[in-house]
Amino acid sequence: MDRPPSSPPGSVEHPVSPGAAPLHASSPPGWLTHAWLVLAKDLRIELRTGEVVTTAGFFAILVAVLASVAFSTGERGANVAPGVIWISVSFAAVLAIGRSWNREREESALTGLLVSPVPRSALFAGKSAGILLFLAAVEAMVIPATALLFSLDLLAVGPGLLLIAAAATPGIAASGALFGAMTVRTKARDLVLATVLFPLLSPTLLAAVAATRELLAGAAASELGDYMVLMGVFGLVFWAGGLALFGVLVEG
Repeated sequence: MDRPPSSPPGSVEHPVSPGAAPLHASSPPGWLTHAWLVLAKDLRIELRTGEVVTTAGFFAILVAVLASVAFSTGERGANVAPGVIWISVSFAAVLAIGRSWNREREESALTGLLVSPVPRSALFAGKSAGILLFLAAVEAMVIPATALLFSLDLLAVGPGLLLIAAAATPGIAASGALFGAMTVRTKARDLVLATVLFPLLSPTLLAAVAATRELLAGAAASELGDYMVLMGVFGLVFWAGGLALFGVLVEG
């Protein structure tokens, strides 16, 4: 009977259990997985600390309360409320964006992300999606608060406000993620971020205020198509530009 060939000297034999599946090298995670990992990291930190949504939300509500005290809330409430909502959201966005990127600056976390095999576009998508969710949480607090302070019928105008927020917020999140990464390494990063971001947000903020004004004046949501298109184009431009240029800007 033939004997099986012996192993070469110095080799170590590893027993293989009967029926065991052969080992294969695992494939690297895809683009969506990388983006989800970045988003999940931000969400876990926020769920543990709550610092972004809590700080930005309280600030936005404070702006709404001060505005309700400063301006008459009688028949003019519907004229004042659109500006109050979007001024509150815009200032809260700067706080949320700044804090979201400051986390990456602490303990050189951003450097670790940049040297990791995560695609730059996936990093941008994950950060933008996280900021988008943070802003959505802030809007979920400030819009009902403003409706209460200015005596708005939230059941009647709520669906329209939801559509306006859904059209405006992605562009705010994408532009904030893009320019927040550019300013995170500067000394006066909060000042630089606000100085750069507010002029860029002017088109979508003006469209959001105008659409909200028309909605509160009695216009149907179907009549706000022009404003929705403008906000959608703004968001599309910054999402496409961020995905294409984020790597150059964050490493430059």
